[in-house]
Amino acid sequence: MGERGRPGMTSPGGGGEERHRATPWAEARALAAGAGRTRSVRSRRVSLAEALGRVLAEPLVALTDLPSFDTSAMDGWAVAGPGPWRVSEGGSVLAGHARAAELPDGEAVRIATGARVPPGTTAVIRTEHARTEPVRTEPARPEPARTDSARTEPSRAPAVVARLYAEREVLPGQDIRPRGQECGSGDELLPAGGPVTPAVLGLAAAAGYDELVTVERPRVDVLVLGDELLTAGLPHDGLIRDALGPLLGPWLAALGADVVATRRIEDDADALYAAVTGSEADLVITTGGTAAGPVDHVHPVLRKAGAELLVDGVKVRPGHPMLLARLTSERHLVGLPGNPLAAVSGLLTLAEPLLRGLCGRRPVTEPYRLPVGNAVHGHPHDTRLVPVGHRAGRAVPLHYNGPAMLRGIAEADGLAVVPPGGAKAGDVLEILGLPWPSPTEGCFT
Repeated sequence: MGERGRPGMTSPGGGGEERHRATPWAEARALAAGAGRTRSVRSRRVSLAEALGRVLAEPLVALTDLPSFDTSAMDGWAVAGPGPWRVSEGGSVLAGHARAAELPDGEAVRIATGARVPPGTTAVIRTEHARTEPVRTEPARPEPARTDSARTEPSRAPAVVARLYAEREVLPGQDIRPRGQECGSGDELLPAGGPVTPAVLGLAAAAGYDELVTVERPRVDVLVLGDELLTAGLPHDGLIRDALGPLLGPWLAALGADVVATRRIEDDADALYAAVTGSEADLVITTGGTAAGPVDHVHPVLRKAGAELLVDGVKVRPGHPMLLARLTSERHLVGLPGNPLAAVSGLLTLAEPLLRGLCGRRPVTEPYRLPVGNAVHGHPHDTRLVPVGHRAGRAVPLHYNGPAMLRGIAEADGLAVVPPGGAKAGDVLEILGLPWPSPTEGCFT
């Protein structure tokens, strides 16, 4: 699982083939992002229940006014005209019920939050801002007789049982959510390219949607290379546990990919060639074998497959032997180094921006930045990615950040992008986020 060295490769900071071929870190990220945007985005209509975590393929446009009618913002009294108001016997106006009759001037009726405001309503008075006083029962006022066959007797208006007094100034329209306050039918609520979060699902439902048009998830095959890997039990006899198989699938899924399979491939060029050329995934991820050792088969396999190398080594530590290749016009391969943290570096450097394009997500225009809490050692010539935690508005470098270590990234909130030469305490650095909740801001802090 190690980063196998290239015979004759010069030491860090020296001249030679490696430094000539390697791509600067920011340029490599831009190349990966551009490669992701070359594939035509495929969309799929899914139910709201299936849409969580996907990406909007179309703008979310309101199918109705929100709210779609004037509603009460509070429990209280709907009143018409100036007070005090007559309270007649009868029921309340409740949410979800049919439209209430017009409220005559000088009258009040109980109303619930979310209920449709009766026509003629001047304002809603909150329950706690009003008081009622009973009155002597007034005789019911007769209404004009109806001539239809269903009713021949004169009807009677409800008797007044109380008077309502406001204990605060009543302003016209108060505590009423007017129709269209949040949006009008046809308004664009969200642009395409954004993630479907629980809040987006709620907004879509409120705006009248049963389904959403989302981007089809890019399919990814993960090929974990190496004869030295165990899938269970303790390391022994020169064999080590595979850390990348359990790590990569969930991480790629969190980035929006549909991980078709995670397969383990022995150190065999023919087996790797068959796996790469036989894959129908949009993206193939390999681990290890990206240098030029005796069992590093990725480069020869890519040449045999007629692939185009877009990035062959990146000026970043850890993870410099990573690569990006175009297999076909719409299929790519990202070769990650075998060391765990180096592989994470390659994942964030090449796979994440590539998948952002394949998923149809909008590009990041403003990187997230924080000052570092203390000085960070840097590489003389290459960018360095260092796991950091968030502490009081600063990024604090974490220990256990060697290429083969995962302990630092397991407790990290992100990775700081340290420029060549390092950074001083207080320097503001770009922070690469991780696609899960921050450990320092979780449920147990």
